[in-house]
Amino acid sequence: MKTGGFPERNWRRRGPRILFLAAALPLLATIARPVPQPPAGAGNAMLAVSAIPFDGGDRARRRAGSLLFLAGWSLASDDWRFGGISGMHVGRGEVVAISDTGVLLRFPLPGARTSLPIRFDPLVEGPGPRSRKANRDIEALLVRGGRIWAAFERHNMIWRYDLGSLRAESAARPEAMRRWRGNRGSEALVRLGDGRFLVFAEGRDDGAMFSDAVLFSGDPSVPGIPAARLRYRRPPGFRATDAALLPDGRILILNRRFRLLEGWSARLVVADVGGGGTIEGREIAALEAPLAVDNMEALSVTVEDGRTIVWIASDDNFSPLQRTLLLKFELTA
Repeated sequence: MKTGGFPERNWRRRGPRILFLAAALPLLATIARPVPQPPAGAGNAMLAVSAIPFDGGDRARRRAGSLLFLAGWSLASDDWRFGGISGMHVGRGEVVAISDTGVLLRFPLPGARTSLPIRFDPLVEGPGPRSRKANRDIEALLVRGGRIWAAFERHNMIWRYDLGSLRAESAARPEAMRRWRGNRGSEALVRLGDGRFLVFAEGRDDGAMFSDAVLFSGDPSVPGIPAARLRYRRPPGFRATDAALLPDGRILILNRRFRLLEGWSARLVVADVGGGGTIEGREIAALEAPLAVDNMEALSVTVEDGRTIVWIASDDNFSPLQRTLLLKFELTA
């Protein structure tokens, strides 16, 4: 008797190994991917842009919870430096994104275009030699007033750069973040309306209800800034990958999960940062198959004609098995 093309006895023997390999593909893509070594100077290339529906099986579908789908694109490039987007800022018709290899990506918003120019700017200064990918593993980006803040995951450091020259201005390894381990460290960075900064740790995929966060009274790239340890109650099975400030002062938190039978999925949570030690939010949207979703890691919020616009991008892990998606939504009441 055949089972999916295999003799039944062979499937029983090989089946567990096949399922294990399928489950391990996202991890293997991350571990085995090449370590890009961009040149010291900036470079330019072109992006291929393909418009995508929100739901390939129902092209009329436009809503997921409080999100109204406005547009979506799949982005690709022959330049090996493109990919790995882990944080982004949208503003003035441009996307400024960071890859987890320490390269700043800048390109215009797609609109109806099918190709876009893209600029690559490697961050030369950082913790340790840039020849090692672990020394440029940036998982969060904040852009404000001509400066950028970058959160280095494996070093648990926050660096500040001048956006124009990309020269480093300040760097710190906050004491409150030093115990975050390996590639489960700083993953999301947001500046509150009163000037405080909030950093989320990705945390372990161990079924825990909470992950760590740190609230800084000021710029966390300045050594010695007072900080308070918090915890974030995350959606079950999910981990925070980015956060952004909403116009009303609340924060929007992007959460991501991978499971063998469902693939990638994401949850969006709105939360207030009060005076307590726990950040608890309300889930407002779920992104999962058959919707357009991948390894969603980057989040930005803008305002257009009084409407709150939410931008979400995915990290393709430099893998041909994944996509770089850019999705645009309106946040409704």
